[in-house]
Formats: sequence, C-alpha cells, structure tokens
Amino acid sequence: MKIGIFDSGLGGLIIAKAIRNAMSEYDYVYLGDTKRVPYGNRSHEAVYEFTREAVDYLFRKENCAIVIIACNTSSARALRRIQQEYLVQYNHARKIMGESERKILGVLIPAAEEAAKYGKVGILGTLGTITSNTFPDEIKKINKKTQVFQNSAPMLVPLIEEGEKVLAVQFIKKYLKPFLNKKLDTLVLGCTHYPFYKNEIKKVLGKKVRVISQDEIIPKKLKEYFIKHHEVEKKLSQKGKTKILVTDITPNIKKLSQKWFRKNTKIEIVEL
Repeated sequence: MKIGIFDSGLGGLIIAKAIRNAMSEYDYVYLGDTKRVPYGNRSHEAVYEFTREAVDYLFRKENCAIVIIACNTSSARALRRIQQEYLVQYNHARKIMGESERKILGVLIPAAEEAAKYGKVGILGTLGTITSNTFPDEIKKINKKTQVFQNSAPMLVPLIEEGEKVLAVQFIKKYLKPFLNKKLDTLVLGCTHYPFYKNEIKKVLGKKVRVISQDEIIPKKLKEYFIKHHEVEKKLSQKGKTKILVTDITPNIKKLSQKWFRKNTKIEIVEL
C-alpha cells in the first residue's frame, strides 16, 4: 500500500519532495487537482466535494493506506468533515469486508502547533484558509497568549502554478505590508504553494522574523505518526516508487514537477 499526497494544484509537490527525501523507502502517489486550482476562492461545499473525490480516488484506485491532504484550504474547510463523515463510512464498509482501515491527515495542525510556540504570529494564506479562521482557532487551543494576525494572498497560487517569480514580488510586498508593523516573531506560510516564494518573503520580512514553512515540518511529524501508529506503517510497500497524477495537463506542469520533485518522473492525467 502507498502514501497518498493530495493538493489542489502543484504546490503540494514541495511537501511530497520533503516527505520523500526524509522517507525514500516508501511508495508514493501524488494527486494534484490542476483542473480546478485554486481552491481558495471556492465555497466550503465545493472544497469538501473536490477533496472527498480526490481522497476517494487515492483510496480506491491507488490503494493508499494513508492520505496527506497537502492543501491548507482543504485542511481548513474539509478535513474534519471528511474524517467524521466520509472516512467513518468508508472504514465501516471495509471492516465489514474484513479489510484494514485507511487514515487521512492534514498539514494545518502541525504548522499551528509550531506557531503556538511564539508570541506574535502572522498567517499568510488563501482567502479560504484565512476566512475559515482555522489557524487562529487551533493556535489558541494550544497557547491562548499567542497573538495571531492574518492576511490573504489570492494572487500567489495562480502565479506559482505559472512558475512566475518576477511579477510576484509586487504582490508579496502588498500582502506582507499589514504584518510589517506588528513586530512578528514568526510568519506561517499557510499554503503549501508558498514555499516557492520563501526567499522573496524572507527578504521582505527581514532576518528577525522566522518563517514557518510546512515542507520543513511535515516530514518529521509524519515520522512521529508512524512510530505511534505502527499498524499503518507496516502496511506500506517499500519499493521507493513515485507516481504523479493530475486532473489537467497545464503548460508548466512538466517544468514545475521536475523543479519541485525530480526529473524523469512520469505524469499521468486522471478523472475524479
């Protein structure tokens, strides 16, 4: 069985690369919903439906034992409902057939746990993630004293999907401007696409502000999860293979997949 990694587009490849570098022995399937990216401006119901379809595909068609939802919008707007409704029903049916349960994890909680260690935290995310207020809610559960400031960055995902950096700088400055007088301790990149602009973001913020990037957190958290849940880890096949699936072949997909993952990785188109 495989580890599935899902994102609304190609940004999650940054997470996939980090996980694979840390645990290269396992088999992976990456699914990017490039046909419907970005999710940030979608309704709650649409995000839920899209995410459920992707997770279901990874379970049923790709035999994944666990799926990592490497999309903060999906993690904020759909993950809990998917775990409480879809996954409960899916695992109940498998139990009746005498088959093992599947697991679903998100990327938002690990980032919130890291952010809760600080006094003043900024969250940069998609409109969907920011309006959900999930980051402040989860951070406050851990540390009520942490001050949280948020701002959405709606243009960054489309620019990243196009592989554009020059035009992005003016938008990065615009989106970070509300944080500059807050005396932040740290800024959370609340979208798995945003590490693509990590260096540009750091230049604007200055050296005193730490940047929390999920590609630096998730691999360690997943390793810890497997130690605690050996019943999941022992089901995983260990051939070191990787498959990349997308719902649409976009002009920059080959270039970006090779940049963020590795060369000569085949890309397949699928229908959800």
